[in-house]
Amino acid sequence: MKINKLFLSASFALCTAFLAGAQQGADETEYTFQPHWYIQGQVGMQETLGETSFGRLASFNAQIGAGYRFNPIFGARVVINGLNSKGSITVDGDRSKWKWNYLAPTANVTMDLTNLIGGYNPERLVSAGLFAGIGANISWNNDEANNVNAALKNALYSDMAQAERPNVLRNIWSGTKTRFVTQFGTFVDFNVTDNLRIGLELQANVLPDGYNSKKAGNADWYFNGLVGFKYSFGTTFTKSKRKAAVTEPTVVERIVEVPVEKIVEKVVEKVVVKEIPSPLSRDVFFKISNTKITKEEMEKIAEVARYMKANPDTKVTVTGYADKGTGSLSLNLRLSMQRAQAVVKALTNNYGITADRIIAKSMGEEEAQPYPTPALNRVAICVVK
Repeated sequence: MKINKLFLSASFALCTAFLAGAQQGADETEYTFQPHWYIQGQVGMQETLGETSFGRLASFNAQIGAGYRFNPIFGARVVINGLNSKGSITVDGDRSKWKWNYLAPTANVTMDLTNLIGGYNPERLVSAGLFAGIGANISWNNDEANNVNAALKNALYSDMAQAERPNVLRNIWSGTKTRFVTQFGTFVDFNVTDNLRIGLELQANVLPDGYNSKKAGNADWYFNGLVGFKYSFGTTFTKSKRKAAVTEPTVVERIVEVPVEKIVEKVVEKVVVKEIPSPLSRDVFFKISNTKITKEEMEKIAEVARYMKANPDTKVTVTGYADKGTGSLSLNLRLSMQRAQAVVKALTNNYGITADRIIAKSMGEEEAQPYPTPALNRVAICVVK
């Protein structure tokens, strides 16, 4: 018993002396950031958001850039990204694709999240951060989209004169187009040397509607996944040694709870969900005291017809209106019904939508106008459900 006590006392004294020596003699490394310039080059893949499953509109992508680190957290860069983007449309079950070229110079602000949260340490193996900025997207060579649009017009509107056939790609463009682009994303860098890093980058890019030649009523997107290098010029940091502060050991009492596993039988219920198409609404506008449908408004009716053919269980309600501030009440009631009937006639005669799938209505005597602007109330509103 005395020998055991003596051994434990000696062991405790040895450990205490070792810890004290380690605490007094241990050196800590102190890093000092040096502002610096860097360049980067990356390659990867792009996915343009469109009317098809993710991955079908993938294309090769490349990016070069230069930047400046002001401090351990914030920096700025200018990058030029580009090669080509892709678009797609499905009409009557047939899918058409096209591609075009672009270059996108963009200015970003960068933020190193690893240094922000964990403190500055340039010798970490991995660091991560965020970036965001704005720029321009310069696009050209949209010939494939124009060929697809021409082929679809001939196929869908063969019963109409060539000059009267509306565009299927309603934002079709040619030549060179420059659009505003917003860019944001995240990056992960792996340190190879003090000046060289290998990294991954994920980007999201937002542009005005029409980048892919289609009219959707919302912004267009493309996403880039890139891998490449980042090379920094000159000295990026300095380091020095300093003695660590001596701290007294602290004894902490803890209560250890032993977990007990409880087996719970899970019941998995399989639920089958039927996909229901979203409602579609289009406003067909008329000129004052007129029931003739213009070429531009006929495109909206063609869009309604395509949607109904793609969703055979849907029906459309066509409600005609007239501007109450123009003409007599009896004239407006008759004009609103004639406008609804003009749209119904176009759906049945021009696009083959059967009459049992169409409900025609018109404004009532006390019914409120759909728009506060009088000119916009010369309209027939189509709602497909």
